[in-house]
Amino acid sequence: MSNSEFAVIKTGGKQYKVSEGSVIKIAKLSSGAKVGDSLTFDEVLLKDNGSSTTLGKPTVAGAKVSAEILEIGREKKVLAVRYKSKSRTFIRRGHRQDFVKVKITKIA
Repeated sequence: MSNSEFAVIKTGGKQYKVSEGSVIKIAKLSSGAKVGDSLTFDEVLLKDNGSSTTLGKPTVAGAKVSAEILEIGREKKVLAVRYKSKSRTFIRRGHRQDFVKVKITKIA
C-alpha cells in the first residue's frame, strides 16, 4: 500500500477522492447491503499511483475500488424553516439523510 496512491470514484451522483484505508460517508445504497458486506465501485474517474495518473474518458477502463461497509445510519436532523412576517406563517420541516460509512480496502 502506497500512501500517495488514490482514486476518484463516483457514486450516488457525487465524487469522492479515496485512498486505501480511508473511511468515507456516502449516500444510502439502493441494494439491501448490510454491515460487513463488501462493495465494488466500478465508476473510477481518475486513478493515481504516485508516479503516473490515469484519467478516464469518462471512466478508467478495468479500474475498480473495493470497500467494506462499517456502518449504516442517519445523519442528525436538519431543520428547514420558512417564516413570513405579518401573515402568521411559520413552517418548520425536518430532514435526516441516510448514509453508509465505508472503508476503502483496495484500489485496483
